[in-house]
Amino acid sequence: MKRICMSGCLLFTAILSAAQQPEAKDSFYTLSPVEVRAVRASENAPVTKTNIGKSAIAKMNLGQDIPFLLSQTPSVAVHSDAGNGVGYTGIRIRGTDATRINVTLNGIPYNDAESQGTFFVNLPDFSSSAGSIQIQRGVGTSSNGAGAFGASINFSTNEVNKEAYLELNNSYGSFNTRKHTIKAGTGLHKKFTADLRLSRISSNGYIDRAGSNLKSLYFSTAYISEKNSLRLNIFSGKEKTYQAWYGVSEADLKAGNRTINYAGTERPGEPYDNETDNYTQTHYQFFFNRQLSKKLSFNTAFFFTTGKGYYEQYKADEDFSAYSLPYPVSGNDTLFESDFIRQLWLDNDFYGNIFSLQFKDNKTQATLGGGYTRYDGNHFGKIIWASRANITSHKWYGLDALKTGFNIYLKEQTQVHRNWSLYYDLQFRQVKYDMDGFRYNPALKVNNRFSFFNPKAGIVYKKNAWKAYASYSVAAKEPNRDDFEAGSAQQPKPERLYDTELGIEQIKNLYNWSVTFYYMKYRNQLVLTGKINDVGAYTRTNIPQSYRTGLEMQGVFKFSSRFNASANLAISSNKVKNFTEYIDDYDNGGQKAITYSSADIAFSPAVVGGAALNFLPLKSIELSLLNKFVSKQYLDNTQNENRRLDAFFVNDLRGIYTLKGKKLKELNITAQLNNIFGIKYEPNGYTFSYIYGGEMITKNYYFPMAGRNFMIAVSVRL
Repeated sequence: MKRICMSGCLLFTAILSAAQQPEAKDSFYTLSPVEVRAVRASENAPVTKTNIGKSAIAKMNLGQDIPFLLSQTPSVAVHSDAGNGVGYTGIRIRGTDATRINVTLNGIPYNDAESQGTFFVNLPDFSSSAGSIQIQRGVGTSSNGAGAFGASINFSTNEVNKEAYLELNNSYGSFNTRKHTIKAGTGLHKKFTADLRLSRISSNGYIDRAGSNLKSLYFSTAYISEKNSLRLNIFSGKEKTYQAWYGVSEADLKAGNRTINYAGTERPGEPYDNETDNYTQTHYQFFFNRQLSKKLSFNTAFFFTTGKGYYEQYKADEDFSAYSLPYPVSGNDTLFESDFIRQLWLDNDFYGNIFSLQFKDNKTQATLGGGYTRYDGNHFGKIIWASRANITSHKWYGLDALKTGFNIYLKEQTQVHRNWSLYYDLQFRQVKYDMDGFRYNPALKVNNRFSFFNPKAGIVYKKNAWKAYASYSVAAKEPNRDDFEAGSAQQPKPERLYDTELGIEQIKNLYNWSVTFYYMKYRNQLVLTGKINDVGAYTRTNIPQSYRTGLEMQGVFKFSSRFNASANLAISSNKVKNFTEYIDDYDNGGQKAITYSSADIAFSPAVVGGAALNFLPLKSIELSLLNKFVSKQYLDNTQNENRRLDAFFVNDLRGIYTLKGKKLKELNITAQLNNIFGIKYEPNGYTFSYIYGGEMITKNYYFPMAGRNFMIAVSVRL
């Protein structure tokens, strides 16, 4: 069964690993570094999860961003601004967006402290250094950083490569997409080890001018003795991407203009050629692990993440006063407007400490852990050019922000009977915001403190090939930075989630299957309603009641030694109750309110499925047909059929040739044809409506994906 997973490249759940050897099933957890085990769910924990190992990651890693490597896992839907999975990409799990998904790198928090989003574009080719990935759906286990409000993803890069190696990976594909990676390691030699990776990814993108130029470095060195280990990680990513975040209007989409890009078109004539996003992010991680006894271990890590960058825009016919500039005089005329080139900058530092004390014996696993984080951010804007004034550099705003976080948790799982074990997880988390104003509301100061208690409990039954579990968890999450700009009279409340998970699975030699039922009830979930805040911007509003409930089914069947199949299917209902939509009324002024008693939550498809058929005609050849289905989704919370994304069913075909030898340890040639039937589909978009001339006018914008396209990769390991 282990070969089934590797040949299929899809590890839909932890039950896919070592199914022929049940006693070794928990190796994914136990072989993970101790700092990662602190936040991961063990195999017998009552947590809904998917584990992906190093071999599976390598087969999928042809140059696309991390969300696309995870797209075949249960309840996952992904999208890409550039249309081909390179550059800015996004992921939703059970309809939960990236701002609600907790992401950790070796147990260290990664989510942006202010937006709470996850920008994988700042981690180019990080998957080439990842040894394993675990996805937890639902509240999951206590972790560090942003509150898990529907899912968690944790990456581990700290596995030890015991043998020296040199690896070269090169990919080329449609839209002039290229990926070049070199990896080298010393192996474990006299208790020391070191690993290095250099990567570059570039692509023109499917959308016009949606080019990406991504560079990254990863370096890790460690000292490992029988009871102690020290490790230093340094990794950095630099990205330059042409903006493609405006989408394509419904009118252009119907006219066949699927690749049009409106970015830079405010400039007269040709689009502005530097309408780009530029950002460099560097991570420093230092780990210390100590085996205190056979049953007790301790680990701590200090981290520092620095980021600095900007996005540049050409803005036409803007008022000088909008940029705190005096009106220039030309002869007898006063000039009020000009074209400008502006840069919006972010310069931030994020640092802190995490720790865990872990106990394990034959019946009990317990962890006491936590962490402290601090974020120092500076937002500022610069004008670097004006068409009607002599400006080379002008700073028109500068705003500081500080966010500190602290959490401590205690979790334990104990076998209370031969077949039964009990689980609990108790977390206290505190967050403090200090924001020195906003770009459109510089006088608004925010000083808020939030304290959360997040309890979790569960029970597991395991006998022979069967396992069943039930859990109940509570999670809480603070608002994002932008939510506070609503104004002093509209300050947001924190969100809360109550999650029930019930699961059953069976593991046999020839097949595996599992079914999970979940019910996620939200209180005060923040959603866009169309309501305008004090400064005329659209803001998210707390909704008293909403929920997600569904079934996740998955399985693997081994037809023969040469043919196997794996699949997953999620069926869900996602509703917001008593939702009020606000629509701008240009005829009468103000906004018109429309109330809905029950409607689908935006971007929450009722059906998401994935399947893989894997054929091994020869020992060295592997052929896979990968399939993904996502049902229709709504662009807002009104369930309006005129504001929706259509369902899509996409198929990819992949072939892998592997050659192994003595001097040449391994040669892999991978060819993948994506969207083999050339399906036209749009997995993401946005909408807004207004009343004008007595009519309701709705504008929909979409992010189209590429039609038929290919990638070819050659990997050599010496």
